[in-house]
Amino acid sequence: MLRGRRLVPLRGSLRIMRRGKEEKTSWRSAPVRGRWFAVRTWRRSIPVWVRFDRSVGRYQRVESYEGWRPRGATRTRGVDGISRTFVRLTTRRIPLCRLASMGGIQKQKREYYASFLALEGRILGVFLVTDLLWFYVRFEAVLIPMYRRIGVWGSRARKIRAGYFFFRYTLLGSVRMLLGILYLNSRYGTTDRRVLKQRCQRGSDERGRRPLEVERQRRRWRGFFASLATKVPMVPVHIWLPEAHVEAPTGGSVILAGVLLKLGTYGMMRRLRERFPMATVYFTPRIYAMAVVGIVYTSRTAIRQTDRKRIVAYASVAHMNMTLVGLFSMTEQGVEGALFQMLSHGLVAGALFMVIGVLYDRYHTRRVRYYGGVAQTMPRFARVFLFFTMANIALPGTSSFVGERMILLGIAQTNVLVTFRSATGMILGGCYSLWLYNRVAYGNLKNIYRLSHGEQMSDLNRREGRMFFPLRGRTLFLGRYPSAVRERIHVSCVSRVEHVRMYS
Repeated sequence: MLRGRRLVPLRGSLRIMRRGKEEKTSWRSAPVRGRWFAVRTWRRSIPVWVRFDRSVGRYQRVESYEGWRPRGATRTRGVDGISRTFVRLTTRRIPLCRLASMGGIQKQKREYYASFLALEGRILGVFLVTDLLWFYVRFEAVLIPMYRRIGVWGSRARKIRAGYFFFRYTLLGSVRMLLGILYLNSRYGTTDRRVLKQRCQRGSDERGRRPLEVERQRRRWRGFFASLATKVPMVPVHIWLPEAHVEAPTGGSVILAGVLLKLGTYGMMRRLRERFPMATVYFTPRIYAMAVVGIVYTSRTAIRQTDRKRIVAYASVAHMNMTLVGLFSMTEQGVEGALFQMLSHGLVAGALFMVIGVLYDRYHTRRVRYYGGVAQTMPRFARVFLFFTMANIALPGTSSFVGERMILLGIAQTNVLVTFRSATGMILGGCYSLWLYNRVAYGNLKNIYRLSHGEQMSDLNRREGRMFFPLRGRTLFLGRYPSAVRERIHVSCVSRVEHVRMYS
């Protein structure tokens, strides 16, 4: 997966588009080719997960490759305990997104599956690059294929507006991060993370360039934070996420909730805490305040929604703000819990959007008031829906319970008030999750079912069963055996926490 200038998904995307021009009927085989490249990428990520020395916190499998690069930038890729977790999450989600899209995509299939692979390649680039400038390039390159997915294959007339929302918020928020990167490059002559870590914080180098003063660190920190907070997203720059989720197709919503939202928290852990540790310690109380407001506000907003996708979208914002509480707790348990919660959120939130997509493919509406008594006509679907609803509210035995418990125990070591207020999000999460399931699964049958054809009232088919099976198994496995992930990220998390504690 790390070999060559282009990753496997990018090569697959180019090959699908090139063969599509040569063959008149190639659009029929585009799903097959997309599946082949997605599975190949997943297989090539297995050695990254298995052949990894978990006792070392530094980057491993580092590779440099030639090519054009700006002055001071380096083209290197590598993985450590944190990045390989997200690589594994991404490569597992893409094949499932393909299965979720097969029932709802009816036009431009070749372009759709090619954009899926292009999106996967750019996401993997964010998690693999070690240079700060190339991180920004990959970080922003994700916008293009995702914007096309919302604007071209969206489900309603407002899809163009939602695409512009997504593009404007995330692009304009990143301008200050680019200025900060250019400033570091002009001051130290490089954007390589290892060199910057030495020159920014460990004294003068051979040319007499001193580390960043505290005030300058705070200025650069604000620029990076403005970009990454929009991607999480945090209140008040979260407006684009519900709009994008509502208009995106099912596969787009799954990859947006399951992987794309992790780019913001990953960047905060990697770029914000490592580059500007003194500023991170200074701004931590403000992060707590913003995260707690985001948890409570978005959870209460989810209760008032009538669109099922909007409910899950606001729930995603609340869960991602919960991870920020653990990420900035400066404790080993809190940081490990934040990473575990991000992984769990990628499983559970993606599954909930698949659940919504199953009903939308049959009845073509997401309004809660049109549903009722689904358990009478779709009993297997109701059981799957109930399982992921319980996982969303952190039922013991599921992966979400482990992540949120570790976050609360970690933040309790530093701030009890933030712990108490963050825990209210779990209570509110139970309110909107159980309310949604009760309205959809139980009650009297609505007219929408009586007016539907028999095939529309069918239960889960074989394709949909294969789509949910790995998500259910992984959610239960991580809930029972969290050490399978914790042992692989422990050393990397400890090294990051100790690095920040030096300046607290």
